[in-house]
Amino acid sequence: MKITDIVKSRPVTISCELFPPKKDSDFAGVAEAAEKIATLKPDFISITYGAGGGTKKNTVEIASMVQDQFHVTSIAHLTCYSSTPQEVDALIGNMKAHHIENILALRGDPPKDASQPLPGYYSHAYQLIEQIRRQGDFCIGGACYPEGHVECATRELDLDYLKMKVDAGCSFLTTQMFFDNNILYRFLYRALAKGIDVPIFAGIMPVINARQIQRSVQLSGTELPNRLIGIIDKFGSDPQAMKQAGIAYATEQIIDLIANGVKGIHLYTMNRPEVAAAIFHNLSHILGRDDV
Repeated sequence: MKITDIVKSRPVTISCELFPPKKDSDFAGVAEAAEKIATLKPDFISITYGAGGGTKKNTVEIASMVQDQFHVTSIAHLTCYSSTPQEVDALIGNMKAHHIENILALRGDPPKDASQPLPGYYSHAYQLIEQIRRQGDFCIGGACYPEGHVECATRELDLDYLKMKVDAGCSFLTTQMFFDNNILYRFLYRALAKGIDVPIFAGIMPVINARQIQRSVQLSGTELPNRLIGIIDKFGSDPQAMKQAGIAYATEQIIDLIANGVKGIHLYTMNRPEVAAAIFHNLSHILGRDDV
């Protein structure tokens, strides 16, 4: 089922993200996490591609497993920075063969040994989106950055690039993690003023590990509000307390988003099904899913 059809069928959608194993020996653990998250009945599960395409060989396999064995719609990530157009064609063909209808098209992070794309490689996500459109009837999603992409000079220029992705054929967007809902609300107004009117899923990252979130914030440029900084300072050295507090903070974020009209929530689960389960349980009546 296409993501755009799911959005039309529900007042609020909630989805989860998984990342493939870095080593083949870890595949069984990721498959188990996928199965447990599937039992929560998310509207779809997103499977990442890995920095520099490092885990790409397992992305399609896990996306196919989610659909065929666990009966949840999946979306496979695809990046272009580390693949030639010919390699991208092959990857798209593999997705077709596995009956994957949804692709999240991303530029991707540069490999560690290259700060610029090699000659003949794509440098922008909109180029990948155009190629995917030529290859079949896919539902194509893209990423967006409420606080602006860390590599972009201004937020206005970042919105210009985002509009190019939508004009190229992007049917929905998923945001980078953010921890202050007011940042998202301002972004949504600015995006709409720019003519970006596709569905936008709010990307929520439950903060359950203080050290991990500090690394993520450094890479993404995301700001931590004082309230969350206080929670991390108080509970960061106690793993169980931090986990509980992080789940509570993410739950409150989502409740506020839904109350203010946001219709799509995307959970960055970090392959932790118990965290996703706790949030789904906290939102069961709000989402009208009392069976979870």
